[in-house]
Amino acid sequence: MNDRKVVNHRKVMRLQGQFILNGMHKTGDVILGGIFAINLFSADPDLTFTSEPQLPTCYSFDVTGFRQTQTMAFAIDEINRNSNLLPNVTLGYSLYDNCVQLGIGFRAALTLVSGQEEQLILEENCVGTPPVLGIVGDSSSTRSIALSSLLGLYRVPLVSYFATCSCLSDRRKFPSFFRTIPSDAFQVNAMIQILKHFGWTWTGLIISDNDYGVHAARSFHSDLGPAGGGCLAYTEILPQGDDPDEIRRIVDVMRKSTARVVIVFATRTINLMKEVVRQNVTGLQWIASEAWTTAAVLQTPHFTPYLGGTLGISIRRGEIPGLRDFLLQIRPELHHNNTDGNNRVNQFWEHTFQCRFAPPPAGWVEAGGDLCTGQEVVENVENELVDVSNLRPEYNVYKAVYALAYALDDMLQCEPGRGPFSNNTCAHLQRMEPWQLLYYLEKVNFTTTFGDQVSFDENGDALPMYDIMNWVWLPDGRTKVQRVGDVKRSAFKGEVLTLDEDRIFWNFESKQPPQSVCSESCPPGTRMARKKGEPECCFDCVPCSEGKISNTTDSMECTSCPEDFWSSPQRDHCVPKKTEFLSYYEPLGICLTTTSLLGTFICVVVLGIFIHHHSTPIVRANNSELSFLLLVSLKLCFLCSLFFIGQPKLWTCQLRHAAFGISFVLCVSCILVKTMVVIAVFRTSKPGGESSLKWFGAAQQRGTVLVLTSVQAAICTVWLVSASPVPHKNTQYHSDKIVFECAVGSTVGFAVLLGYIGLLAVLSCLLAFLARNLPDSFNEAKLITFSMLIFCAVWVAFIPAYISSPGTYADAVEVFAILASSFGLLVALFGPKCYIIMLRPERNTKKAVMGRGTTN
Repeated sequence: MNDRKVVNHRKVMRLQGQFILNGMHKTGDVILGGIFAINLFSADPDLTFTSEPQLPTCYSFDVTGFRQTQTMAFAIDEINRNSNLLPNVTLGYSLYDNCVQLGIGFRAALTLVSGQEEQLILEENCVGTPPVLGIVGDSSSTRSIALSSLLGLYRVPLVSYFATCSCLSDRRKFPSFFRTIPSDAFQVNAMIQILKHFGWTWTGLIISDNDYGVHAARSFHSDLGPAGGGCLAYTEILPQGDDPDEIRRIVDVMRKSTARVVIVFATRTINLMKEVVRQNVTGLQWIASEAWTTAAVLQTPHFTPYLGGTLGISIRRGEIPGLRDFLLQIRPELHHNNTDGNNRVNQFWEHTFQCRFAPPPAGWVEAGGDLCTGQEVVENVENELVDVSNLRPEYNVYKAVYALAYALDDMLQCEPGRGPFSNNTCAHLQRMEPWQLLYYLEKVNFTTTFGDQVSFDENGDALPMYDIMNWVWLPDGRTKVQRVGDVKRSAFKGEVLTLDEDRIFWNFESKQPPQSVCSESCPPGTRMARKKGEPECCFDCVPCSEGKISNTTDSMECTSCPEDFWSSPQRDHCVPKKTEFLSYYEPLGICLTTTSLLGTFICVVVLGIFIHHHSTPIVRANNSELSFLLLVSLKLCFLCSLFFIGQPKLWTCQLRHAAFGISFVLCVSCILVKTMVVIAVFRTSKPGGESSLKWFGAAQQRGTVLVLTSVQAAICTVWLVSASPVPHKNTQYHSDKIVFECAVGSTVGFAVLLGYIGLLAVLSCLLAFLARNLPDSFNEAKLITFSMLIFCAVWVAFIPAYISSPGTYADAVEVFAILASSFGLLVALFGPKCYIIMLRPERNTKKAVMGRGTTN
């Protein structure tokens, strides 16, 4: 517990102990804190309060960390000289060296928030200006997580310039954390954009064993597939210490893998790259995170043959006017009034000029060489401090300081009574609290002199932007890191990647980007099929099945063609299905058409013969009028078959069965009447049978034929009116063809039509069969019997053949049945008569016909 004394109604707070740290300080109305890595190593310091505190022993001076510290000092000095920003307010700073140690960084944070004054005097209500209002730091994600967890309890803003872990975007855990460097989540997305741009879907991932690498690996595993369509061949974790066996195993995994692209998301990669060189692992395309993209230790001729062509993500480069002049003014003698600051400058001086001060400064290892005079000229030696051509972390430090300054300026411009706090109050310079600055920091929005906009989103992340860098292998063996593009987030377009591919150096013989895929892309006409037990990037290309296509590369599914289309042989597009019908131009159609016309021609010839010989006994026998009508009906039967050939249309579908049914009924009716006439004539020749013939006169014969035919016409009419046959595209017979056919409309109507024809045919056949043994003088019944047997046999065979024949063959079977039955009737009924008329005229006499005489 702190001791308390009441003095003039004020409370006095006394510190029980202090941390002694390496730092730089400047007084001011408002103090900003900073935590930087000026030295890279430290012996383990005593982390307890002691009566005799000691400075931690830090060594391995880092010029880059010192330049970042001086950049914050320059930014504060520049703000103090700016009359438009924080007028009448002087900023000061307290900057500490954490020596890349979490324990020392933690000490620094506690020192900044509690102050170094041994006695603090507060007002009665325990209010007063805190030691610092905001802190710039830290450079490590792990240390920033620890520091932000502490500072978040007191709502002290911590603005990091180099901590990229995506976990720090969690506002519930880190309510006071901000950063001017993009989150690793955006860096991972930027890398995924590069992979997607070059079509690299099969990559290896190597991460460091810390928060920086672990959280990046989580983002890669969750985002690489959905965002870039890729997957990881392996994920390896670099050991934190020196573990040669583990590093050797990791490099061996890289060498054996088929992945040609390797992403290294790690902070320290020197041991890995040494092993890569030792095993002579070449032919890899490296993708570097911002932690080592610009690492000078790897840009040497020793590593260039292996790391040349590396593509890396780098912090946005900026320009800070006046910084170089500020750095050139650094002199050891200018800092005698500040022992800690002078120590840091002296340490830089010793590092740069390889000299030493006497006595040696406390807190680091004694330098060797000649004594430093303090008159050395920085410009005369080559050093990193004054090289401001590639300001990246320094630019983030610069933006972080200005973000705190603009937030403080907005807070001090608050109008009393219109403030954002309770009762519309405002903050006051003498009574400011860090949580009040936190409110304004969340709303800060300004533009740097370099033209970059700075603001923070709801997670404390700045507007993300990265440069894309490429390692160029120069002829002299050195490596040049050049900018070849950038990636930034747009409010309208999301992540936008811009690359100048003509400037990219590829460390391959082809001088072209490598291919890194587990499986080659599936061309159009195929689909991807995942390999069991392997990542989704490993697949087989399976051809699309018939009727399905894929017209894009790497299609996941094949799509079915529309009903009237079919897949092309390559399965990459749909083509109209071939249409199939009994055509006049195909061999079968030509044969059937020729046969139909031949039958029609024969009927015409026979009709001509009968007309020419109409007065002969053979023609006049058994009602020549019926013979003429029978010939005409047979000719119609031959012609109606033509309706079944050609592409079906509505009128042909309606006429084909109607013409077929009526023509055949007319034909069979004539045969039936002729058979009945034969029987009647025979009965007339018997005693008492004269009355039979009066019912079968010419008029009665014509009437009977007309009535029987009219019944079929009525059946056809009802059928056409109720369920007319229509053209139909049938795709059931052949998947790749459309069979044009006539749908009968009503199966009952079609059955009744055929049944009626069959009834008449069977009746004619039975009557003719009964009259087959009549005397030869009257017997045409044998010819009718034989013809009707042929007719019935054809149509009995037609039914199963028609049902079992698919598509156009059904029409062909029906046409064949029509032609076969028609030829059967024509030959059986008129063949013998034509033979007698044309070849045996001596038998064409009344005596011969009546059977009263014979002719040799």
